Amino acid sequence: MSRSAKLGLLALGVILALLLALITGKVWVPLWGMTQGDPRGIIMMELRLPRALLALTVGAGLGLSGAALQGYTRNPLADPAILGISALAALGAVTAIFLGLAGATGIVALFAMIGSALAVLLLGLLAGRSASAVAFVLAGTVLSSLAGALTALLIALSPNPFATSEIISWLMGALTDRGWLDVRIAAPLVLAGSALLLTQARALDALTLGEAVARSLGVDLRRLQLLLAVALALIVGGSVAVTGIVGFVGLIVPHMLRPIFGAEPSRLLIPSALGGALLVLIADSLVRLVPGAGELRLGVAMALIGAPFFFALLVRYRRELA
Repeated sequence: MSRSAKLGLLALGVILALLLALITGKVWVPLWGMTQGDPRGIIMMELRLPRALLALTVGAGLGLSGAALQGYTRNPLADPAILGISALAALGAVTAIFLGLAGATGIVALFAMIGSALAVLLLGLLAGRSASAVAFVLAGTVLSSLAGALTALLIALSPNPFATSEIISWLMGALTDRGWLDVRIAAPLVLAGSALLLTQARALDALTLGEAVARSLGVDLRRLQLLLAVALALIVGGSVAVTGIVGFVGLIVPHMLRPIFGAEPSRLLIPSALGGALLVLIADSLVRLVPGAGELRLGVAMALIGAPFFFALLVRYRRELA
């Protein structure tokens, strides 16, 4: 099967998953519920459609980020969270909730974006003038650990149990009760970051041959590192700003699609964006079907899927190295 046919099937899957997200819930609503005059149209247009578009946007951005980062580090176990951008974005949002600003429209998202921008600046300072992927990842690990510790401190110092509950609930990640404002916040940021990543596809291909070879082919590794950090800050920061932390998408999707589309980053980036959208759309539809008054948090569901997947990868690589 040609690459175009494979991409077409993947895109068809995304469209079907989007339609599924519109009709799925505690109350199933048929697609014709969107017709004019049908009272169920409010549920579809004001609740489920923005939520589905947000799942598509966030999933595509995270899947694309995972493929780009795995290509940059030449490490198939890399995930956008390891750079500390999502952790610092979460810290920013938690700070807004801690200060009692969560009720103001867009304030949590603004603080999350400030956190992601700060992550880029700190990554540049910690990585220094080195263009090494190892230094870059180590800097991200330091940031992630620091942000995690500060987030735990804010939870411990939380002024009341309601703030604590809100912080913990937000950190678990979800698309519950998200609306058009959240789409307007996340979509431009994720799209801008995704476009920036796609422009670096050929440079990432060259880097798979090693840093020395990439330099000989004219790749400016320092510039590539900076553009990658900015793109990931836009994508991950924009996603975390409206959904909280949704992990493992950037790890799972490239692994599932690499045997189908090939290992080169330029061949994997767009399929990973489509695959990420498909995965998050399906996962968000399934969490709504959990019995009970509430619904399972999307971040928890992705962790339940991702942790066994990560464990299986570790076992497989251990056997290959043995």
